[in-house]
Amino acid sequence: MEEPGTVYFTGTAGAGKTTLVRAFADWMKSAGYDATVINLDPGSEADGTGFDIDIREWVRLSDLQEEYNLGPNGAQVAAADMIALKIFEVRQAIQELKSDYVLVDTPGQIELFAFREASKAIVDALSGDRSVIAFLFDPALARTPGGFVSLLMLSSTLEFRFRLPMVNLLAKSDVLTPEQLAEVTSWSDEPGALYEAVTRDAPTPDVQLSTELFRAIETMGPLGGVLPTSAKENLGLEALYQACQRVFAGGEDLEPSHAPSTD
Repeated sequence: MEEPGTVYFTGTAGAGKTTLVRAFADWMKSAGYDATVINLDPGSEADGTGFDIDIREWVRLSDLQEEYNLGPNGAQVAAADMIALKIFEVRQAIQELKSDYVLVDTPGQIELFAFREASKAIVDALSGDRSVIAFLFDPALARTPGGFVSLLMLSSTLEFRFRLPMVNLLAKSDVLTPEQLAEVTSWSDEPGALYEAVTRDAPTPDVQLSTELFRAIETMGPLGGVLPTSAKENLGLEALYQACQRVFAGGEDLEPSHAPSTD
């Protein structure tokens, strides 16, 4: 059996990772594909519904705080290291489920996923040749030029850290007006439009910084599109699947593992 496609969902706190992971898993099931959903956030307050593998069965943030008298930040750091020690048990559980896709809900604190060496060890242990990072752009930040550029920089940092293909997603796009959505998508499709938006305000230190960040990102290659998605309206889920398949199989579709649901 071909190894599953692994998608790591990450982004800033509150971007909607867990909701989108569950919506994408439901879409895949309705389309006839198997997907294993993993929670890798030991501090998640979400219920276990919808998770096939939950790291909280091995490492739970509240337990670490109580046992070692740690604050929330210290417990998160300790948890990241403990998860790395348990990751081969997680990998064994994934292999036993034999799914088409593995959807990984990463910790809400992006800095723990992005910058801890333990996180890189976790990704290396779980990732095969068919792996991608889905980075969620929070619309509250993405709808301003400076915020959009900062998210692009964060996405580029993750790509540099993990050396995996990236798919950038505009999460909760339903909260934007049609005009805002059109503007944000134009920034992702047309670098000139983003540069114009960044520089149209009077020069300030913030504008200058955004301009320099934009130039740095542009030198690294094409900016790439940002795909609008909405878990609430099931928007962009098929497009997300197609984007992943372009990475995994050059766009070739999977054979459904079972008949699509008629519900």
